[in-house]
Amino acid sequence: MDSVSRAISFRVAPPSARFRRGAGARRLHVCVAALLMVGLTATALARESYRFDPSGSAIGFSVHQFLGTTRGKFTSFNGRIEVDREHPEKSSVTAQIGVRSIDTQIKKRDDHLRSAEFFNVEKFPQITFKSRSVKRTGPQSGDILGDLTMHGVTKPVTLHVKLLTPIDETALTRWSVTTDPITRRDFNLMFTPAAESVSGISQTVAINIEIEAKRGE
Repeated sequence: MDSVSRAISFRVAPPSARFRRGAGARRLHVCVAALLMVGLTATALARESYRFDPSGSAIGFSVHQFLGTTRGKFTSFNGRIEVDREHPEKSSVTAQIGVRSIDTQIKKRDDHLRSAEFFNVEKFPQITFKSRSVKRTGPQSGDILGDLTMHGVTKPVTLHVKLLTPIDETALTRWSVTTDPITRRDFNLMFTPAAESVSGISQTVAINIEIEAKRGE
């Protein structure tokens, strides 16, 4: 065998070797694909999406007036909670409240609150909240900093939330939500000066919320 032939014979691998390398490459591709699928599945399991269930939730408020306390609630609202169990700080919350649904159990008062003199629901039909950051403060509690928009004014608000259902429950979740009292003046929610002087209504409004949310897509 001349030198050229010997060089060719050493450089060209036998068909069986080429076949084995091809099979190995295919197995490698399958393994990589499997790992990617496992990673994507783990990410999907770590992130959970929940939608508010109004039938099991309550968004209420109370305000002092003279020697008593006026209590009310909003009956129309919706929202979404995105939970990242692996990285709680990446969780998020959004909510929308229909202002027209205000209910203090006195129709005349509710109509007045809906009017242009106060909430002006024709111009500002919704109260919205959108989180900006989430901080875990305990095994089943956290602080959610976000933007509250009401009556055309947006202010930062921190919600203090506590999980009321077992931490391993993923079909349904229930939260208690509190925050520092809201000042009406900050959102331009003021009656006329004459009405304010005789109404005896406090500037601060306490918020009481419980949210039940169901796992969704």
